[in-house]
Amino acid sequence: MALRHAVLAALLDGETSGYDLAKAFDLGVANFWYAQPQQLYAELTRLEKDGLVAGREVVQESRPTKRLFRVTDAGLAELEEFAAASAKPSFVRDDLMVKVRAADRLDPDVLAEQLAERAEFAQAKVDLFERMLHAMRAGREEREFLREGGRIGPYLTCLRGLAFERGNRDWCREAIAVLHERQGVRSGQ
Repeated sequence: MALRHAVLAALLDGETSGYDLAKAFDLGVANFWYAQPQQLYAELTRLEKDGLVAGREVVQESRPTKRLFRVTDAGLAELEEFAAASAKPSFVRDDLMVKVRAADRLDPDVLAEQLAERAEFAQAKVDLFERMLHAMRAGREEREFLREGGRIGPYLTCLRGLAFERGNRDWCREAIAVLHERQGVRSGQ
């Protein structure tokens, strides 16, 4: 997948400024695709040049002029072509996993501290995803929303992000417990 597809998918909610797109990426898209704001602006420029998005300027009274972007028919066709292709499995590249792999040779306290930081980060993301899901449901029960709600794609990707971060949090906590238990056994406690 290229950044262009993630941007096109994010623009499906309607006309969006680059600034709002960056916020959307930070909140709702970052759980499956991360991009710096500069990368997003550059990609919007390329997409517009390729005719996959259309931009228009909006003059604001007390603020700078902004550009709003929307997906064109060609952009929708690009997304459909992308969706028709086989999805490749994802791969994780995570420096903390390398450290855990070497746990037997590292200071368990330092490693446990880093795992605790990651668990805290994951918990913050869990809280964020739960708030986002609640807001998307707008008072509906989840089953009802899944059956009858508006755009379901953002909700489903948010559910995946929630499950991913819960898994990260729980695994980190379990790894910390294992490290502490092994440290106690080695010290004869």
